[in-house]
Amino acid sequence: MRTLTIAAALAVAFTFTACTTASIQNVNQAPVVAAQGKTLNHDQVRAAILRAGAALRWQMADEGPNMIVGTLNLRTHTAVVEIPYSTSTYSIKYRSSVNLNEKDGMIHKNYNGWIQNLTRGINTQLSLL
Repeated sequence: MRTLTIAAALAVAFTFTACTTASIQNVNQAPVVAAQGKTLNHDQVRAAILRAGAALRWQMADEGPNMIVGTLNLRTHTAVVEIPYSTSTYSIKYRSSVNLNEKDGMIHKNYNGWIQNLTRGINTQLSLL
């Protein structure tokens, strides 16, 4: 009976743990698309990424040419991403995190939502140019 209780408790714990994590979703080579097919220059793409991040409370910082690092701090959680970009594409790649249970390519499920929001924000800012 005791073994059955322990097994049931472990199964429940595993189920809840599995529900709170998901595979890390990176954005790879998303196209830079401006209004009416307009070609954007480096500074315009950079500015669009910075505006999108700031609007979503990401702290955005240049880290060399064609690279922005975004940091999002929510309560006790921190997510850090690299955003390499050019005039034709950008990517959003996981760099590190705090209190998001990242392990073996898995992370707290909210992280992917934050990345989706950032992607939508960047695309919106690009389309306004």
